[in-house]
Amino acid sequence: MIGRDQLLAAAVAPHAIRRMVRRRELTPVSRGLYLDHTGAPTRRQREWMAVRALWPAVLSHQSALDFEATGTGPIHVAVDSRRRVNRVEGVRSHYVTSIDTRAQWHLSPPRMRIEEAALDLADAARRDLDVIAALADAVGSRRTTAERIARALEGRSRISGRAFIAGVLEDVAAGTCSVLEHRYLTQIERAHGLPAARRQVRDTAPGTIYRDALIEEFGLVIELDGHLVHSDRRQREVDLGRDLRSAARGLITVRLGWGHVIEETCGTATALADLLATRGWAGHLLRCPSCP
Repeated sequence: MIGRDQLLAAAVAPHAIRRMVRRRELTPVSRGLYLDHTGAPTRRQREWMAVRALWPAVLSHQSALDFEATGTGPIHVAVDSRRRVNRVEGVRSHYVTSIDTRAQWHLSPPRMRIEEAALDLADAARRDLDVIAALADAVGSRRTTAERIARALEGRSRISGRAFIAGVLEDVAAGTCSVLEHRYLTQIERAHGLPAARRQVRDTAPGTIYRDALIEEFGLVIELDGHLVHSDRRQREVDLGRDLRSAARGLITVRLGWGHVIEETCGTATALADLLATRGWAGHLLRCPSCP
């Protein structure tokens, strides 16, 4: 993708630009913007088109977090709150204060900082699960930390659900790196008084892996398998191999999915308590407000 201003700066005369368009060497896609092919633009080209169409602008929200440049949804772009821009098809514009300090203009394309984009997504979320997903996914990508997002939150004068977001960040900092892990922590482990697990425990068996939750005292590994992460056959084979190696070291691995954690919360807690009891746990299962 190239802009008319860039062509003129490279000493391409206006009549030469028109000739290139007639010859289909350039394809107009927006006012003053061209592609050097006639096919559909790629996601990355659409991002550049959105940023250039509203320039100065940067990618924001999910578009700022998607470094793989995939998908066909709208491109989210942030502009300075003091400006007013026209609507562009396929682009959702957002007005942002202090954009110069919150954006990374040197990136290609320019985008909001990861911490700011994650907070923007959390602020726009309609459900608690979406808030958790925005924050956990950002930290789970290992491109930022819960502490850095918390510092960015402190710099926000206005954001909805501030207390809830701060609480989620505390849990993410403790090692919950997905919606499923956060739900297990809050709705199963804490709500039912199960032994506290260590989270994202680094292991080498073989290769570096991270255990979702490890109750070391009772030799129990809990893996939270969201189908979006553990859907392909190769990944399943890797997981089963890890389970076998854990068993050889005296560890039991329990894999829980969305149904166990979201829909069968209390039953799952009861089954885990029974399992822990067989391995020496002398504690008592607590009744949560949802227990039958």
